[in-house]
Amino acid sequence: MSFQDLKQKYVRYHNKRLQNKQQFTRSINRSKGGDIGIFVMLAIVAVIMVLPLVYAISQSLKPLDELFVFPPRFFVMNPTIKNFRDLFNLMNKSWVPFSRYIFNTVFISVAGTFGNVILASYAAYALAKIKFPGRQFLFSIVVYSLMFNSTVTGITNFLTMSILGWVDSYLAVIVPAWCTTFGLYLMKQFMETSVNDSVLESARLEGAGENLIFWKIAMPMVKPAWITLIIFVFKDLWNMGASMFIYSEQLKTFNYAIGQLVTAGIALSGVSAASTVIMMIVPITVFVITQSNVITTMSASGMKD
Repeated sequence: MSFQDLKQKYVRYHNKRLQNKQQFTRSINRSKGGDIGIFVMLAIVAVIMVLPLVYAISQSLKPLDELFVFPPRFFVMNPTIKNFRDLFNLMNKSWVPFSRYIFNTVFISVAGTFGNVILASYAAYALAKIKFPGRQFLFSIVVYSLMFNSTVTGITNFLTMSILGWVDSYLAVIVPAWCTTFGLYLMKQFMETSVNDSVLESARLEGAGENLIFWKIAMPMVKPAWITLIIFVFKDLWNMGASMFIYSEQLKTFNYAIGQLVTAGIALSGVSAASTVIMMIVPITVFVITQSNVITTMSASGMKD
């Protein structure tokens, strides 16, 4: 059996799953009243969830006198883009150019996300599809590690970075991002349910190596999972503020620079609101584009939150 035959077998398997899912969906019958009730409930939840975003945009368009009016107003009365102009002017006059902060944020986010997805996928494939002694014990350690907050492990991580000589460097932020166990847990749960063992066995019988099977068969089958993982990891790194491992101003992120604006006084409150909106644009855009993959991953992995 060639790899072309394996690909056709996978396509037939995938189409059969979609057909069964569509048949199950059609078998569910709700009344019109139930549909209306669900629509109204979802509409109310959607409005509540979008209100913070609308408020942030409204704040960024308010002139300074509206920002501090009492009682505060939710919507802007006299919208202006002066806050955004002041932000770009401030960027040009900063001791450390804001373009440097933006570069640091993009570099750390992309490098950390890429490494996390690759390492988590490889480890998840090994735990889910390769039988070896102790794999259940290793996965139990992964599950237990999810209970520890990053604050709890902060001292240990700092000592590790100090011994390695990575303090005050990009590596001190990027490498720990590669080793977060949330991605491993997510990918492992998804691979167990979405990767067909018979397809993998057929490839092994044809002489394919595990690395080739991983990239040509397993990864395409779990595409929604690693796209979802990209969103989660990228969001956390993009929104990362000051790091306990980085002291040089030239290595700090854009979110840290925004925090400095907040502490600069009420005169820069509008500029701070404008920068917050800019920081929100990228992760929101990525999520909107890939939201269907997120929903598929959460339903398949059993994760609800």
